[in-house]
Amino acid sequence: MQFFDGIRYNFKGLMMGVKTPSLLMLGLLRLVVILILTIVGIGLVLGKYQELANLVWTQPESAWLVWLWYVVAWLLAVLLSGIAAVAAFLISQLLFSVVVMDYMSRITERLAAGREQSPPSMPWLAYFVYLVKQEVPRTTVPVCVSLALMTIGWLTPLSAVLTVASPVIAGIFLAWDNTDLVPARRLVPFRERFRFLRRELLFHTGFGICFLIPVLNIVLLSFAPVGATLWYVDRMDGTAGGRNTTHPV
Repeated sequence: MQFFDGIRYNFKGLMMGVKTPSLLMLGLLRLVVILILTIVGIGLVLGKYQELANLVWTQPESAWLVWLWYVVAWLLAVLLSGIAAVAAFLISQLLFSVVVMDYMSRITERLAAGREQSPPSMPWLAYFVYLVKQEVPRTTVPVCVSLALMTIGWLTPLSAVLTVASPVIAGIFLAWDNTDLVPARRLVPFRERFRFLRRELLFHTGFGICFLIPVLNIVLLSFAPVGATLWYVDRMDGTAGGRNTTHPV
């Protein structure tokens, strides 16, 4: 049932986010920032793709080879656009979304549990640095795992299996990025939080598999902190079930 709970809490969080004005505003703000950074990054790549292609292969004078140069240039543009999109997500996540996600999680915890278990008092700048430090391992671990899977796929006959498994694993880590907000805020050590991910792997698989649905995943990711926090409070604190979780803030 944990797998289906993951799916259910994802959409439960979306419904709560849409119905709660403050959560709706923050979710849309997060979405807009990622889109703007992505569009700017891709725009820069597409505007300079010929110059970038010349760095790799100088445009030939032969008419027979020019067409091949343009094919290479556009393939390079597509590759760099993908890298720009990933970079935009990472930059937004580290420098902006981590704060928005934490704030959305705080609001959700107050609505679900009636109160928030706040971290020890510290200056805002110190707390921001702390949040970024928590986000770095959550971002780098999935990248390392993805690179390891790619290497295994290249060196072994498992590429077909990994083609299916890799997106699911990416979804699991995206789910953990959201369920980890509350324990990270409560200063739970990283090793213990990662152990918690392994124990609740089925839930994270169900929660993350929703992020593999094109178009819908953009909306779900914007409000994922809400559903993840609702689940964590229910699972660990056991207080959300009897509360009203749709009261506007």
